[in-house]
Amino acid sequence: MANRKKKNRKKSGLSYIESLLPTSFIELIREERRFLILIGLFFFLAGAFYDRPQVAMWLGFFFAAYSAIANDSIQTIGTFLASNADKKWWLLWLWIGGIFVITVSYSWYVYDGDVTYQRLTSKGFSEAPTSFKFLQVAAPLFLLIITRLRMPVSTTFLLLSAFATSPEGIINVLIKSLSGYFIAFAVAIVIWLGLSKYLNRLFKGEAGSFWMPVQWIVSGLLWAVWLMQDAANIAVYLPRSLELSGFLVFTGFIFFGLGILFYLRGDKIQKIVTEKSYVTDVRSATIIDGVYACVLYYFKSVSVVPMSTTWVFIGLLAGREIAMSLTDSKGKGRPLSYSFKLIAKDVSYAMIGLIISIIIAVAINPVIWDELVNYFFS
Repeated sequence: MANRKKKNRKKSGLSYIESLLPTSFIELIREERRFLILIGLFFFLAGAFYDRPQVAMWLGFFFAAYSAIANDSIQTIGTFLASNADKKWWLLWLWIGGIFVITVSYSWYVYDGDVTYQRLTSKGFSEAPTSFKFLQVAAPLFLLIITRLRMPVSTTFLLLSAFATSPEGIINVLIKSLSGYFIAFAVAIVIWLGLSKYLNRLFKGEAGSFWMPVQWIVSGLLWAVWLMQDAANIAVYLPRSLELSGFLVFTGFIFFGLGILFYLRGDKIQKIVTEKSYVTDVRSATIIDGVYACVLYYFKSVSVVPMSTTWVFIGLLAGREIAMSLTDSKGKGRPLSYSFKLIAKDVSYAMIGLIISIIIAVAINPVIWDELVNYFFS
């Protein structure tokens, strides 16, 4: 009897607390309780081991590997997933995972243990960390939370900024990323406006059987070029030259992490892709991936400075949405006002990620703030 009364008091106490909170917030907590428990555990591990460099190095890498690929999956394999929803997940995983292994293995062999295609040789990122601060190890966890909220933020800014040894490194990444956004935006408008009549004819009826292998090849090429740019976001925790054992851990963990991502079909952030116009058609997905791969390869060739591929991707989709709205005659595009809303939402999320990354960088190294202010306002 006494135990029953205690249980009733506990329930009434919980009910009172729940009554003070918005219903939507309570539902969110209940729905995401497993994720929140896991994130809490990860933050605890980051706090417990950040002052042990050999442990913190790999712990930060494990966090970064999954969070970066989970968030950036919308750029590289998002359209691939959307247009192959009827395929078995493990077939898609083996294709993309195999390309990952080949791509990073080539870089590791050619560049003497460097898996980033020399992205981390640029000023501000060339030195591997020998000690860690809590926020450096925990930075990927903020990215996991943002990913869970379906926000396509820049993993480059959020992760690399935490290790920048000078503001010049952050500024160079920012300049290159913003130029990537505007160039991708312009290229998309030119292509989808200039080829609108041809594309309308191309998209009539069902897609031919030859489109599927073409899309797999194009998606694989895009994935490889993306890795050449963004592997730096994951490897920033590790020595700039990996021994064979370190390389095997690096490759194996990401390979099996991709398996989880494909099993979850991109998880919640996949909605960022599927809400865009006409992306589940294999023909449209192939063209998007092909244009994106060309733009990324161009920037890879320009310099070894890392860049935010997220900004390039949202610029590409923004230009495509605008062009499809302007040429829309059969309902394939969105109304122009709706397209602007989608563009504004994606840019605002990317800006949130940029602001968070600068806050983390300044919290880790306060000198960076003074030098950034002097750079822009002196």
